[in-house]
Amino acid sequence: MFEVYTDGASTGDPGLAGAGIVIRHDGKTERFSIPLGECDTHEAEFTAVIKALEICKQMGAGTVSLRSDSQTVVAAIEKEYIHKERYKPLLQTILTLAEEFPLFFVKWIPSKQNKADHEAKKAIRENR
Repeated sequence: MFEVYTDGASTGDPGLAGAGIVIRHDGKTERFSIPLGECDTHEAEFTAVIKALEICKQMGAGTVSLRSDSQTVVAAIEKEYIHKERYKPLLQTILTLAEEFPLFFVKWIPSKQNKADHEAKKAIRENR
């Protein structure tokens, strides 16, 4: 099983943004900091999930347990719906990627438990 933590952060609305990803599998922990340029926090959160699922796919994951501190993202994935038009293509990309895994779970976690927070903040700095 791949235990995946994602976080997106932005310095403004929009502002410089970054995606943080921590993936635990087979006794290893891998960390990714991905600068996203300029976007808002929700875009960064959705994009972090997309990048994480793409990485998991490249690694040959079967079961993915995704954890995020974004209630908006977790609720959108669970309901397969988001009200704001600007996030619908991002959600659709996530749902399409999630179908490629035999088992996919998503869970909301409090910010203090999100192991990807540091990576997202590091990615913001890498934009500069």
